[in-house]
Amino acid sequence: MTRRPQRILSDEDRVLWNLVARTAVPLKGRAAPKMDLEGPVEIAPAPSVAAPALAAAQQPDKKPSPPRHLDRPTLDKLAKGRLPIEARVDLHGMTQDEAYSLLFSFLHRAHASGLRYVLVITGKGSSSGGDGVLRRSVPGWLATPAFRMFVSSHEHAARHHGGSGALYVRLRKVR
Repeated sequence: MTRRPQRILSDEDRVLWNLVARTAVPLKGRAAPKMDLEGPVEIAPAPSVAAPALAAAQQPDKKPSPPRHLDRPTLDKLAKGRLPIEARVDLHGMTQDEAYSLLFSFLHRAHASGLRYVLVITGKGSSSGGDGVLRRSVPGWLATPAFRMFVSSHEHAARHHGGSGALYVRLRKVR
């Protein structure tokens, strides 16, 4: 039998694995595996991400416009399933730092893959009546310059896609 070559995990893969590993409970009689990354993890943008950001900063007249709300016909098509949601990410139970890193890497990969419509699930928040931290924060993050290069517009999702606890995000076309 031949062995497959060992795959080296990227920083993004390692962050995602550690998020999953933190929620896992070991079987009886087994010790919990050690995680190789402890504490908050930040992913440095890849050189391909930094170059367009730097170019956009040097050309103030060619800066992407801030994200708008989705137009009504597009929103209706997404809600009724006539436009496909090509990918989704679930930020439930994450801290703001973890959610920000995961959202940035997810949107970067989706944009690079040429996807147009994705679903970001933030959750509705705590049961004590207050809005969730991620539910309030994510729309603000999407309006920041870091996300403007990927995000064209966003809007709360239809009820069956998560309602106010999820966002439809339209990504910019790849140039």
